[in-house]
Parts: sequence; C-alpha cells; structure tokens
Amino acid sequence: MNLIWAAAGAVIGLPAGTVLRGDVARLSVRSGEPEETSCRECATALLERPGLRCEHCGCWIGAAMAIELASAAVLALLLARIGFQPAAAAFAYLGVLGVALTQIDVAVQRLPDRLTLPAYPALIILLGLAAVPGGTWGAFVRALLGGLALGAAYLLLGLLSSGQLGGGDIKLAGLLGLVLGWLGWRTLIAGASLGFVMAAAVSLALLAGRRISRKSMISFGPYMLSGALLAVLASKW
Repeated sequence: MNLIWAAAGAVIGLPAGTVLRGDVARLSVRSGEPEETSCRECATALLERPGLRCEHCGCWIGAAMAIELASAAVLALLLARIGFQPAAAAFAYLGVLGVALTQIDVAVQRLPDRLTLPAYPALIILLGLAAVPGGTWGAFVRALLGGLALGAAYLLLGLLSSGQLGGGDIKLAGLLGLVLGWLGWRTLIAGASLGFVMAAAVSLALLAGRRISRKSMISFGPYMLSGALLAVLASKW
C-alpha cells in the first residue's frame, strides 16, 4: 500500500464528501416524497452551495462528519491501491458517489436517479479519457460491455425477484459494471458475486438474531458497492 497516495486520497475525500452532503440531506426521503429543502431543526431553507451546518441555527446538515470521513477512507483505500494511473479519477468519482448512495440507501432504502443517472456519462467520459494515454481501448470497450452486461443481469433478476431488486439497484449495477469491466471480466464477476455473498451473510445473521423477518426488505446498494470495492482492491493493476 502506497501511504503517500493513501494520504492524498484522504485529503481529497474530505472536501469531496462535503460537496455531496447537501444532496444526501435533500435526497434522504422515501420514494415519492418531495426532497428535503429545509433544516430539520429550524426549518431554514438549505443552501445550494456545499456546507456542513445550517447557517441559521448551526446544526449539522446530516450526520456530523459521516460522509466526509467515509469518503476519505474509501479514497484512501482506492488511491493507495491504484496510485497514479489514468483510470484513478473514474474510480475515485464512483467511490465518493458510492458513499453518498450508501448513506441514502441505508436511511430510506432508495438510490436516487438524481445521483445515479448523471454518473453514466461522467464515468464513460472519465474512462474514455483514461484510455487515451496508454491506448487501452480494449479496456474501455470492455467497460462499456461490462456496464451493459451487469445492468442487464440485474434487470433480469429484478423482473424475477418480485420487487426485491429495485430500479435503483439496476441502475447502480450498470455503473459498477463500467468500472469493474475496465479491470476485467473476472473482476466484474467477483465484484458482483461478493455483493450477494455479503448481503446473504448479513441477512442470515440478522434473521438468526431476529432483527429482521423473511419478508423484510434490505438495502442492497451498500452490499453491491462494498463487493465492488473489495474486488477493485483485490484486482491486479
């Protein structure tokens, strides 16, 4: 592990998390409900620009430092593994976005289109730019195919699962397929499989502890993202 790049990732992750803090607060509402537009303590309108606290009452917008520290940790791990490579920007982008999506999904079991859909052109552009210096167009094409393949696989599972996999999971799968496909088909399969393994293990533990029932719905996005992160960290660069 490269400690210099790990430190750089942590430094970048702190402000990157702050940029998304407002979006996490606004989008942490149940599907179909209007976005949160005001401070939950004093009802002052939330500002559009990034910030940590309400400008009127001073309370934290969301959990104190949660997204900043989580983003710093994820980027530290990713950059320590990837180092100075053209594709690092794409992986770092999805890493920070994944932290925001995880917090929203855990809170309200939702992966908002407002965050997932714009990530498609962003990732495709970043991976396309990464292919230019080394001429790694094969990896870029594989990334596109990986996004299509994993998205299609989740779409099929969603149709067969009677609502256990939602549209947000399907859209997230396509994003994960892009970055995992860049690294190879084995990495894509490993990342996708790890998400299911982790979800199954945690669900069994919760069932055994009677914390959930067989009919309970779980937030699957965090497991998808965690499995992908583990696969990226374990892959060859």
